[in-house]
Amino acid sequence: MPSPLLITKADGSMAPFDAEKLTASLRRSGADEDTASQVVQALLPRIVSGLTTHKLYRMAFQLLRKRSRGSAARYRLKQAILDLGPSGFPFERFVGRILEHDGYAVRVGVLVEGRCVQHEVDVVAEKGVQHFLVECKYHNTPGRVCDVKVPLYIKARFDDVAERWRDLPGNGDRFTQGWLVTNTRFTADAMRYGQCAGLRMLSWDQPAQGSLKHRIDRSGLYPLTCLSSLTKAEKERLLAGGLVLVRDVMERPEALSEAMVRAPRVSEVLRDAEALCATLP
Repeated sequence: MPSPLLITKADGSMAPFDAEKLTASLRRSGADEDTASQVVQALLPRIVSGLTTHKLYRMAFQLLRKRSRGSAARYRLKQAILDLGPSGFPFERFVGRILEHDGYAVRVGVLVEGRCVQHEVDVVAEKGVQHFLVECKYHNTPGRVCDVKVPLYIKARFDDVAERWRDLPGNGDRFTQGWLVTNTRFTADAMRYGQCAGLRMLSWDQPAQGSLKHRIDRSGLYPLTCLSSLTKAEKERLLAGGLVLVRDVMERPEALSEAMVRAPRVSEVLRDAEALCATLP
């Protein structure tokens, strides 16, 4: 039996190439069975041992984009989140928009007094008796993870704020909780500590039915960085102008001109945006 092809993962470790896993990822992006199969079959002769997962998925994206631009945009979602950087502020606004979609009143970048010191909280979200203090740990390179030091630090900040907040008039019976959200992953120890300490832990793929990816797919709130018809500089200008979602681009097409997208390409960008959102709720 021939040795399996080994793929280099983002963290540097090696794993056997799994055609079924690649097919499943294409199907999750919205590609139909035939399209996913065609992309994998076209890729197989080009896969060599040692190929990085980043290059593999880039090759798959290029093939998928020729067949379905909307599916291709969803397929590169993880990279699109990484492209929100280099600062974490667009990611904080992005998380805020997801919580708004779930019915929360949201404020981003809020200075909050603790019992001991003042803190800048990335996102404050409130709905009824629920009050969440959300900290966002953003990475703009693949393979980075949040280790246990991160929830330890966040828990200390949350406790300082919560102790003072509960003493304010009207807050005694309201539910308050700290959240930690990352666009990558938590180590096992980070997850274990965060859950034990009562933090809500949200990463790219955890928890299974409420992960960041699941929430984005469920809501259709895709970041504008999914749009491969935009250049990196154009995306940065749109983000600097306060836009963060593909839907924002569709609702404010004039922002494309303000971001110096040339007129002949504006219609292409809008077509890509419509293709991405066509089957969304």
